[in-house]
Amino acid sequence: MKTIGVFTKDFSLYYDLIKTLKKRKIPYVSLTSIDHIPSRIGVILTSNNELHDIKSQKVIAADAYDTIDHAIDLALQMLIGKDLYSKVFIGIDPGDKPGIAVVGDNILLQKTNVETPEKVVTAIKRILREYPAIDTLIRIGHGSVLTRNRIINSLIPLGIPIEIVDETKTTPTQEIRRSDRDSEAAAAIALLTGGKVQKRLPLKPTKGDIRNIQERSRKLSGGKFSISEKTAIQVLEGKISLKEAVELEKSRKKPKNLQS
Repeated sequence: MKTIGVFTKDFSLYYDLIKTLKKRKIPYVSLTSIDHIPSRIGVILTSNNELHDIKSQKVIAADAYDTIDHAIDLALQMLIGKDLYSKVFIGIDPGDKPGIAVVGDNILLQKTNVETPEKVVTAIKRILREYPAIDTLIRIGHGSVLTRNRIINSLIPLGIPIEIVDETKTTPTQEIRRSDRDSEAAAAIALLTGGKVQKRLPLKPTKGDIRNIQERSRKLSGGKFSISEKTAIQVLEGKISLKEAVELEKSRKKPKNLQS
């Protein structure tokens, strides 16, 4: 199989590309010149300024996309050379920073994380554009019920079948850092079968959900205070982030200046 080539005089971009490729354990070749490109190079990652200097038909301006990971995903897609997949399974590990994985025709095409549950739908829309398939199925882990339901409800308008699967045995070893564990779990979830989602799911938080958020807010505040039950419910409903909630509560607790 051909490999990815990296050519750019933009040191910052080069550093980001190499760092991400190494992190994702993707083989690559650093190119010092574009005069003689080795035959094993299938696609070249470069900068937008240098794009037109490279005569290869398969070249990607990595800094023209929202993230380096996005550009690398496109490069991998070019290497595979598939325009249409028979089956694409999208796995989602729900949580504060959900993991997402894409498996197309039994090939793991992508693993990533998004910053919030609300950003999952944007990531899925991009995946649907990049990996067109005859059949696409979204599978999401059964844990983190309220967050899971928020994600599902945001995905229903896309019209893609959704299954909830038992993710009990998908959690990787604790030796892997948290973000990587989430995306690894998402890859396992993509390959499991589950029950189909028939309609929008309820978003009513339980007392346990509220207490959990309040305990986490206390840790985030350094043990100084917990957010109110009302604010905790807003966090659980995705209307405000936990960090924003703690900052809001902190501002409320600041002593007012005495009026003279």
